[in-house]
Parts: sequence; structure tokens; C-alpha cells
Amino acid sequence: MNAGQRFARLVTDVVVRRPVLWRVFRGPLRSQFDKLAPLWDERRSPNAFAPIESALDAIAIEPKRVLDLGTGTGSVALIVAGRFSTAEVVGVDLAAKMIEEARRKLPPELAQRVRFEVADATRLPYGDGVFDLVTLGNMIPFFDELARVVAPGGFVLFGFSAGAETPIWVRPERLKRELGARGFTDFAEFSAGPGTALVGRKR
Repeated sequence: MNAGQRFARLVTDVVVRRPVLWRVFRGPLRSQFDKLAPLWDERRSPNAFAPIESALDAIAIEPKRVLDLGTGTGSVALIVAGRFSTAEVVGVDLAAKMIEEARRKLPPELAQRVRFEVADATRLPYGDGVFDLVTLGNMIPFFDELARVVAPGGFVLFGFSAGAETPIWVRPERLKRELGARGFTDFAEFSAGPGTALVGRKR
């Protein structure tokens, strides 16, 4: 890993254990991703989100509203919008430059049901239980807020494009434990190429 990737892994490990420390790392990590935004898609491998595409097959509902946390340049949000042709999809990211890139590449035919917004995943500007599916592609999870916005019977989907080698990565055992404590069950794991994904459903 380069220095930026090592920093992302450090922040992930620290914040998953102690979410209160996000206030320390939020600004530096946002600045890092703002700088990366113009080159972000060029640096990503073509199959980066293959695990997420595989895991979407396990979603046993046709979601009406989907939230993509840590959307970056919007790749996962656009994959989800293509998979679920009637879903309203909201992609959020802390880095404003990433959101600018996502908006720039939004196809006109999806503009009526896909939007991108700047937001902090620890304080989302959405009501309780309003999303049927929440996706996180290479994203630090904030479990309390995540559980708050998922509707009963809804799903959460984590994807890590390089498995344990992904700079932002959380062990599946930790994901299951944290989600299970917040009412999620029916976990399923997936892999595609070097990447992994995990799906859970809220009771």
C-alpha cells in the first residue's frame, strides 16, 4: 500500500473500533479523497465492483429507495440503478469533489431517479427506515446510523474490491457482529475475483 492507502486502513481500523474518533480523521480523509477525485475512475480496476454485482443477486426484493454510502464517483450507485430499473438511488459522499465527478458522469436517462449529495455517513439527512437497500463499496461503516436508515426487511450490502487487501476493509466477522447487535440477520458472503461482499437483512 502507498501512504494514502495506509492512512485509509489506519482510519478504518481506528474508527470501526471507536467511532467517536471520526471527528479527528474526517477532515484529512475528506481532503485526501477530494484530491483523488479527478483520477479516481482511472485508478480502479475494471472488475472492482464485481463482488457487489454478485451480491445484488441475493437481494430478495425490488427496492424502491436505495442509498449508496461513500459513493465516490458514483460507480456503485449506477450499477444499482441499472440492476433495479424503478429504484430511486441516492449516492452520498463526504468529499465534494467526488460528488462533482459523480454528477458529471450521470447518464441523462438516469437523472430522474439517481442523485448525488454531499453528506457525512455519521449524520445522514434522511429519516428513519427510509431505504430498502443500503450499499457500501469500500466504505467505512458507521453502524448505528446505517441501521437507523435501513427499513425493516431491508438489506445492507458491503463490497470490498480487493478483499482483505482493500485499504478500507472490515473483517466479515466484525461486520456480522456489529450488524447482528443492531437487528440484522440472514448474512451471506460472496466473492468475485480478488473481491468480497457481504449481505445482511434487517429484521
